[in-house]
Amino acid sequence: MTYYGAKELAESFRTVRKNTILVAEDIPEAQYGYRAAPEMRSVAELFIHLLNTPTMGERIHGKEALTTLEGFDFMTLFTQMLAKEKEPRTKAQIVDSLKTEGERTANWLGSLTDEFLAQRVTFPAGMNPPSKTRFEMLLGMKEHEMHHRGQLMLIERIIGITPHLTRDMQARIAQMQQAKATA
Repeated sequence: MTYYGAKELAESFRTVRKNTILVAEDIPEAQYGYRAAPEMRSVAELFIHLLNTPTMGERIHGKEALTTLEGFDFMTLFTQMLAKEKEPRTKAQIVDSLKTEGERTANWLGSLTDEFLAQRVTFPAGMNPPSKTRFEMLLGMKEHEMHHRGQLMLIERIIGITPHLTRDMQARIAQMQQAKATA
């Protein structure tokens, strides 16, 4: 019996993407060009990066169902993804794409079988570890989004926005304090 399979992976991806969308909605469009440092992606580029990243997992595990990454042309894929990040998009287009692509990705993740998720994919020679399960690799998509969402939440603070997760926690604490004070 597994406790975390395709259904749970899909739901956890939906939760992560929902929080990413809330960050995207909180940041004013005028700040979508903001860069925390000159060499970093802009806010818009970070969101577009998050839109593009699942396509790599879907290509490797879905479309091509590769069992080895030996010879996989990562550089061409990365070049294409970076070019997409530079394409101008409005905040509304980005938010809409985060919603639709997030749900499409979650539906795909939810359709995978335990047997498929358990398959191992071999990495090019010299990499450590030498292989991972598809599950671990696909879980990495969610972890990758959380990593960049952390960057975006720090950017929110830099530009003067309290992130929604902090606001939610502050509201819960205030409710508990109020309940305790009236008890």
